[in-house]
Amino acid sequence: MRWIIRVGLGLAVLVLMALGLTAMVPSERVAAAVSAQFEALTGRKLNLAGEIKPRLWPALGVTTGPVSIANADWAESDAPLLMAESLSIDVNFGALLGGEVRITGLTIDQPQLNLERSPEGEANWVFQSAGEGSVPAAAPAFTLDEGRITGGSIRFTDRQSGRVIALDGVDGTLEIPDVSGPFTLSAQGLSGGQQMAVELTGGVFSAFALGRVVPLSVSLTAGGARVGFEGRGGVSPLVAEGDLQANLADLPALGGLLGMALAQPGPGLGQEKLTLSGKLVLDGSGAAFLRGAEIVADANRLTGDLDLRPGEARPKLSAELVAGPIAIGTGPEGGMGGGEAGGMQAAGWPEGEIDVSALAALDAAITLTAPSIDLGVLKAGETRTVITVDRARAVFDIRQLQAYGGQVTGEFVVNGRGGLSVGGKLAFAGMEMQPLLTDLAGYGRLVATGDLDLRFLGVGNSIAEIMASLEGEGALELGQGELRGLDIGGMLRTLDASYVGEGQKTIFDGLAGTFTIAAGVLTNRDLKLVAPYLTASGAGEIGLGARTLDYRIRPTALAAEHGTGGVMVPLLITGPWAEPRFRLDLESIAREKMEAEAKAAEERVKAAAKAAEEAAKAELEQRLRDELGVEVAPEEDLGDAAVRGATEALEEQAREALEEILRGE
Repeated sequence: MRWIIRVGLGLAVLVLMALGLTAMVPSERVAAAVSAQFEALTGRKLNLAGEIKPRLWPALGVTTGPVSIANADWAESDAPLLMAESLSIDVNFGALLGGEVRITGLTIDQPQLNLERSPEGEANWVFQSAGEGSVPAAAPAFTLDEGRITGGSIRFTDRQSGRVIALDGVDGTLEIPDVSGPFTLSAQGLSGGQQMAVELTGGVFSAFALGRVVPLSVSLTAGGARVGFEGRGGVSPLVAEGDLQANLADLPALGGLLGMALAQPGPGLGQEKLTLSGKLVLDGSGAAFLRGAEIVADANRLTGDLDLRPGEARPKLSAELVAGPIAIGTGPEGGMGGGEAGGMQAAGWPEGEIDVSALAALDAAITLTAPSIDLGVLKAGETRTVITVDRARAVFDIRQLQAYGGQVTGEFVVNGRGGLSVGGKLAFAGMEMQPLLTDLAGYGRLVATGDLDLRFLGVGNSIAEIMASLEGEGALELGQGELRGLDIGGMLRTLDASYVGEGQKTIFDGLAGTFTIAAGVLTNRDLKLVAPYLTASGAGEIGLGARTLDYRIRPTALAAEHGTGGVMVPLLITGPWAEPRFRLDLESIAREKMEAEAKAAEERVKAAAKAAEEAAKAELEQRLRDELGVEVAPEEDLGDAAVRGATEALEEQAREALEEILRGE
């Protein structure tokens, strides 16, 4: 911040030279002299486009026309560092006669400040004098009773991070009663349409302007957000140590001020209340450390240590957090379609857009421990997980998660790169299915304990889109339990589909099967159900996206004392989840009987044809023996045997005729 004192000294020189020279030389030469002296002090050209006019009343001072300060040579922006419509300076006449420049008033009208940081970290507001690069020892002391900015604008382009911060309608005051004493700064403006304000009180101004650490008290507000700091700090480089108190209730407004897109959190994540406090340390490298941090998000409280370090593309947050019971509420639009969101009776999945834009704000590696987590849809007990965020992709590595009487391990992924996708590889061991399915889908009729292995991937910006796109596979195995509201055994024993409703149930000893998921449809072909009075197999499809059923359960064995004459009728379950239909597939029994009879008739025809063929073959073999004296070999074809017999007969006749000729007969 040496540039502040350099600009102040430059203004002091301007006053002295203007008052001393305007009576003797033209204003053009005065402007040139002032500009030359300012450039010698700061290394930047000061351009005074208008006439410099001295004033004797109501206060001694000078007024200028348009003013501009040149930008750094390396800056990519063509705009000057500072432009203003006019500059008005008031000085104390008595102090001036004593050799001291006491500025009683400084007003800059409609200034435009263009700040820029290069990719290498060089700042265009850091001035170097044309000489040794330090403030001249003989520079006159000065004070500023009140400096005022009206109707200003500030643009900060950070080419390291790619962020742009814009402030408009800036009005502010700066008071430096003594350059060697405390100072105050107050400013208000608009950022993205949101009101912002800053109040800063510091210790020795001359030390602060030279980059040294001084006592500081800072209050920053943006919309409904407020950040307060009490401690010590300096700005060249930016260092600080002290107490931080932040109310982050309006993240979008705060993000606009910082040049970042931040969305308002959902329920349980800070929708109603979001505060952050702790001991803040800035070490001058761009890194921030918060020790003894406390984060309060609605009714949730987390404590621990946080480190935020600069990255090539975005900051990286490292944290170890310990939480109390965590509750993240979800409603029908923001929830996951669980029991409270309508469950099985709901007409469809929530279509509200899921905003995960906050994942792109920073990278992270966070260890989180909590005694319990209530997600509104699912509930968990003791939880320990490692959360890694890399380029808008968050991976939840579940190290320990107790839930529904069992354990969950694996990983869950939320990918916000170019849209939203979710996926994971999860193993559920010893899970109590009734409370799990009640919370997940509002379905409490399955009472059993079992294991589930699941791999899945879904793409979409809403729950409805994700469920309709699901791909994956898995396996389910349940122990002894019951299915309430449906008596499969009773239906199959009596061929009566009315065994549905309260008081009905299917008791089973075990249930197992595997499944695949494609385009939001779960397909199973190998379900096995073992019950006291029957065993059954199942196959069909469950529309996860469309929330439909098309499933067939077929008994493979019925107990003899409860049998139905050997007829085992399949049970069809179809229709929407909200109103499933149960029907005994009697048509399939008739169809299977007809197919069986047709097959039996076909077999009889084949048997008769084979018998006729065998009879004809036997008759032909007999004729070959009787007429030709040929015995058919076991593996010999009848045609070959006939040819062989005829050949042998001709050869015998030829031999006999030759013998007769030789005997002279």
